[in-house]
Amino acid sequence: MPEPVGQLVTALFIGLLATACASRLAAADYLPTDQDFAKVERGRYLASVADCAACHTQHEAAAYAGGRPIATPFGNVLAANITPDSQTGIGSWSDAQFDAAVRRGRAPDGTRLYPAMPFPYYARMTQDDVLAIRAFLNTLPPVHHAVQSDQLPFPFDIRASMAVWDALYFDPGPFKPNPGKSAQWNRGAYLVLGPGHCGACHTPKTALGGDRKQQQLQGYSVQGWFAPDISGDSDLGLGHWSAADVVAYLRTGHNRIAAASGPMGEEVADSSSRMTDADLEAIALYLKDQPGGTPSTKPLGSGDPQMVAGGAIYRDLCSACHAPNGSGVAYLIPNLALSSSVASREPTSILRVVIHGAQSVATADEPTAPAMPAFGWQLTDAQIAAVTTFIRNSWGHAAPALTAGEVHKARSLSSNGG
Repeated sequence: MPEPVGQLVTALFIGLLATACASRLAAADYLPTDQDFAKVERGRYLASVADCAACHTQHEAAAYAGGRPIATPFGNVLAANITPDSQTGIGSWSDAQFDAAVRRGRAPDGTRLYPAMPFPYYARMTQDDVLAIRAFLNTLPPVHHAVQSDQLPFPFDIRASMAVWDALYFDPGPFKPNPGKSAQWNRGAYLVLGPGHCGACHTPKTALGGDRKQQQLQGYSVQGWFAPDISGDSDLGLGHWSAADVVAYLRTGHNRIAAASGPMGEEVADSSSRMTDADLEAIALYLKDQPGGTPSTKPLGSGDPQMVAGGAIYRDLCSACHAPNGSGVAYLIPNLALSSSVASREPTSILRVVIHGAQSVATADEPTAPAMPAFGWQLTDAQIAAVTTFIRNSWGHAAPALTAGEVHKARSLSSNGG
């Protein structure tokens, strides 16, 4: 190669390398030093606790690059790119701007964020924890991926209206420990009410999407599933679960009673399975101590026509796996007799599972991930209504009888991804 050409190629290569390095450094603010390493690792852990990947990582796409649709009752919101790309991510944000977005729901330009980004819960976090997450995000490869988050129809696309929502439902300020409770209880409360944002799914909502705080953690239908009551209620919640049951479920996705699937399966895989035993035990202590609601429904009698028909279907199709008494098989097949999902106020999840089946989550500690087969192809709407009514009124459960019309509606909604 002639010397001038060789010099030109070398210069071009050096220039491209320098540009790439400069872009990486500018986007990431800094690369971690030994002094920063502990903060970065704490941020990595807290990003798992906060389940950031669940929303900000689109399936089979770059981690934290955004674009995943977050379904809300008002339409979809696309999760933002939170990699340190300076143009389409958060690379150009200051720490103060990042903290304002996470804990106050304000974008760098001052516009209000939708609570699909769970800032009402993240507001409970300490600033140190939020900035530790930022330190971790700064170490990610920057991904140039522009995301237009606002996909809501009129009038919900008017972000200024969030001022009213914030006034009604947003209570800013960090978590305040309860001096009458133990340090472990307060740690559990911080994790559940703050970074874990459990109430985003498990707390009933108003028509405007705000939490019904008097029913905290008592269950809510979201994304075509019913996030069950996770209070200590003995009828609808975790009253039949020991603290060890709660820890096992969050750690592995399975315990002697239940198996995680759907959105909760994702939460276990991406978040709770990566948490320390100490934090899981604190969460279990807090949840078991939370008050539940008062069930107002009495069980249907065994002679009710729905119960008779449903009992026959259960014996034929369900009892081989779940057992005639609903006890299932510990760590493999859910115990219907003790299931809070079965006992829940709404039949959303059980109908979805009966109609479409479900795959439980696989984790390192419980890799089997047994699945429930679909019966929607085999059973009519009336038959599904009968067997579901039977299950929800047996072994101590009580729920209103279901109709074929309700099953038809559930079949249509879940088939359309609702």
